[in-house]
Amino acid sequence: MAYTDYQKALKTGEKTYKTLASKGKYPYLPVLEDMIAGEPPMSQTRLGLIEIPIELIAGTYTSGRTNAFARDFMPLLPPETEFATKWAELYDSLCENGQRDPVVAYEYMNRYYLVEGNKRVSVQKYMGAVAIEGNVIRMVPQKNDTAENRIYYEYLDFYAKTKVNYILMSREGNYERLYRHVHPNDNNKFSDDDMLDLKYIYCCFRKHYLEKGGDKLKARIGDQLLTYMDIFGYENTRDQSSSEIKENIAKVWSEFTAAGNGDDSHLQMVTEPEEQKKSIAQSIAHIITGNVIPQKLKVAFVHFKTAEESGWTRRHDHESMKVKEKFGDRIEVKSVATHDSSDISVLENLIAEGYKVIFTTTPVLSTISLRCAIDHPDIIICNCSLNTAYMHLRTYYLRVYEAKYIIGAIAGAMTETDKIGYIADYPIYGSPAAINAFALGVKLTNPRAKVWLDWTSLKGGDPLERLKTHDIDIVSFPDLTARNSDNYTGLCGLCGDADPVKLAVPKWNWSVVYESLIRSVLNGDWNSSESAQSGHVLNYYWGMSTGAIDVETFGLYAGTGQLEYILKSMVKNGTMNPFSCEIYDQKHNLVNKTANCMSASEIINIDWLVDIVEGTIPDISQFKEESHELLSQLGVRLNYEK
Repeated sequence: MAYTDYQKALKTGEKTYKTLASKGKYPYLPVLEDMIAGEPPMSQTRLGLIEIPIELIAGTYTSGRTNAFARDFMPLLPPETEFATKWAELYDSLCENGQRDPVVAYEYMNRYYLVEGNKRVSVQKYMGAVAIEGNVIRMVPQKNDTAENRIYYEYLDFYAKTKVNYILMSREGNYERLYRHVHPNDNNKFSDDDMLDLKYIYCCFRKHYLEKGGDKLKARIGDQLLTYMDIFGYENTRDQSSSEIKENIAKVWSEFTAAGNGDDSHLQMVTEPEEQKKSIAQSIAHIITGNVIPQKLKVAFVHFKTAEESGWTRRHDHESMKVKEKFGDRIEVKSVATHDSSDISVLENLIAEGYKVIFTTTPVLSTISLRCAIDHPDIIICNCSLNTAYMHLRTYYLRVYEAKYIIGAIAGAMTETDKIGYIADYPIYGSPAAINAFALGVKLTNPRAKVWLDWTSLKGGDPLERLKTHDIDIVSFPDLTARNSDNYTGLCGLCGDADPVKLAVPKWNWSVVYESLIRSVLNGDWNSSESAQSGHVLNYYWGMSTGAIDVETFGLYAGTGQLEYILKSMVKNGTMNPFSCEIYDQKHNLVNKTANCMSASEIINIDWLVDIVEGTIPDISQFKEESHELLSQLGVRLNYEK
């Protein structure tokens, strides 16, 4: 019987060999010794006896016996050889007694390379085993600036807290996001229950994802599992049965196929309003098919916290009233606030009341927005956030960095100490872009100046008091505060113990976005625009050219006021982009060449700081607990040293 099985395994190995060889690929087992030859010395860590995922065993440590196996560990030597006899005997032994002796392996960059146990792995793979016990030594490469290396170091942090070695990610930050799904508010190690729950989720998801055709997509299973958890939440996923996970995978399959390339090719940034030019015949067709909505359109705005508690909410609420005035009786507007970011009932209740368009005005509400959009595909739900890429949910935001660039130029021109402060709220997507644009504006008018960065959401202490120790004379405060707050906003000048003097502030005109999107629904253009029919994930990302963002100044000197006018005009007409010049980061790496204009997607995903910025993006553990949920979903982590 074992001899027959060897022949079957041999046929599989020969097929793998021929397929790879015909494509010009190396058909044998990779050899780690050859792979790392010439690399800088590596540190080694003994992991001891662990469970090794079979699919992550990639090759051998040395070249001995390499040609006895195809790339998939299936045998290549003829049946009459001693090798084949030993393989068959091992097969019988494993069938009768199971695995007794662990293999010995090195782990390098999330893959395992055998020192002892090639035939054991070959037989176990043939038998369909998922994992095998092994004594493992980890070889840790030195840090470098490649994305693969950075992701691996994130994996090392993740492994230290979880001991999970079977989940692979291809995007920076995803290991931390996965950890935060399980432990949103602390940095504790996984308990036994945590490990069992995650393994159950992963195994069920992997099985049904591959059955559905996930093996044909380029994205790694770990990244796609994270997408699933983003949609359904960790606790809900943990409580789902295998059949429920299977049903849900089918339900949101378009989200997996959209991200199937493992990159941002499925994402389209809509940076300007799209004008629809329809013929009379087309307009009549829209009315006949029901695409134009002649009756009153019910539009809801859902906020996190009330206008009294949050300047962010107050601004959106004010802008929604401007939209109501604009459209009059054509729309009915309702604003509601919630204090529970996981309470989907606030959206379900609005839908039950007949609201057809719902704007959720903060990234904190992105998860329930997505889940509700999936459950109600006939309802238009838009979330105010950046870098969330889902087919079921469109998002919108403003190019705030354009205003920050101009305000930074004002700060650079007015500072007398060459030391400028910048206080940010949260390091979420788009925030580093705003910080860097401000710094580039400073650099434009004052190459000698430095920008000192601090955060309102850090634990302990007042960021302004910390900044004052650096002798700053101008500081950029957050743009919005709660009503009746003593905090300051915008760019302010400091003079001794006197109150800061306001100089400039960004104007966030959300109504420009809301009016355009609502008009597209009323006119029947929501699904008929060129972008909507492209099959891409849509993010609306509007700037000064649309009037969605602007700069307001207060009592500037004539020369500085003229500078502001010139820069604003150039940014509006597209002749100046803050990120179209030579830029160096804090490590003195060239991150953008002269005349190269970074794309909107590249700007949103900036995870570095300009060379004149003094400060960093701290680890999530250094921020207040109430900000952890937002940071775990949309936080950007700088490549800081531990």
